[in-house]
Amino acid sequence: MKKLTEPEIMAILRAADELIGEGGRNLLAKILKGSKEKKLLALHLDKCPVYGYFHKLSLAEVIEKIDWMIKHDFLEIQYSGRLPMIVFTDRGWELERDQRADEILAEWYQWIEQDDFSHDMTYLKDRNRGMILILLDKIKETGERRFIPLLEKWGEIDYKKVRKEIRATISHIVKNKATESDENWQIIRAELLKGRNPRDVDLKCMKCGNIFPFRTFERYMYFTNQWRYPRLCPECDQENR
Repeated sequence: MKKLTEPEIMAILRAADELIGEGGRNLLAKILKGSKEKKLLALHLDKCPVYGYFHKLSLAEVIEKIDWMIKHDFLEIQYSGRLPMIVFTDRGWELERDQRADEILAEWYQWIEQDDFSHDMTYLKDRNRGMILILLDKIKETGERRFIPLLEKWGEIDYKKVRKEIRATISHIVKNKATESDENWQIIRAELLKGRNPRDVDLKCMKCGNIFPFRTFERYMYFTNQWRYPRLCPECDQENR
């Protein structure tokens, strides 16, 4: 079949996020098809933002798109006993965690526009640490001071390491430091969407503007440890230290 579009890739990743390690290809296809099956409704999978995204297609056609995602290393099958379960590949999760951070940020914008700061922030506790760091980076980039009450509520209930990052985010907003757009992520995101394996790439230093190489083994190490990608070249990083 022909290559999927970027919106199709992101929709399938978002639907997969609802059942990673708990459901297989057929259940994923039914979410995207918009099935009214009792099991799906009982699990509230109809609340997924991309529920029914491929409602005009047959179930077989949706499964074909999911198989394309597996073939091109965005998703994979792992077995729980004899049951085949959908899970993210490294490439797929790297794209999805950025999408989920954007989703949470959009939700926060709705809350502050409604002057609604009553939400229970425990829904962010125990989330993937890499995704949380991306979310906090995005919040810093907004410079939006109205986020501070939400950040403070969040900081009251989360773990020590996350509280530290939340405090740093609040401090950044209060000081109103300018933040450059993250060109590095855009480079890596475009590469992942093209279906290529991680390789050496050139990144731009956010301090001096020079280009520096980010090696394949470094990218793997950063991903597996859920670290943010380097924003400074080795020279500027050494100066900071």
